[in-house]
Amino acid sequence: MFEISPLMIPILALSIPFFAMWLKHREKMMDRQIGTTASETAEKAAQYASHVKELEQRVQVLERIVTDRGYDIATQIEALRDQRQVEDGAGVALDLDYRPASLRREAQLSR
Repeated sequence: MFEISPLMIPILALSIPFFAMWLKHREKMMDRQIGTTASETAEKAAQYASHVKELEQRVQVLERIVTDRGYDIATQIEALRDQRQVEDGAGVALDLDYRPASLRREAQLSR
């Protein structure tokens, strides 16, 4: 078929150990890459877990505000606004009535 040159036998014999060393080196590099990737992934997972924990705490606070007295706060603010009178020279009263102009006129006429 084909003839192997006598020079090829020693070349092949000497190249096998180099090939084996290259494979070992490549395997070590892959292991290091996997280890680095795993540690980075674990670090990111810890960061995400702490961020999620912070967000859960914030949601719990907001839920407590809404369920305890959240809807009552707006009515308390309006009640305080109605009770407060601006002292002369102390400031300017703000017209924060968000009703349409026609409804505001009706409310003023009914007073």
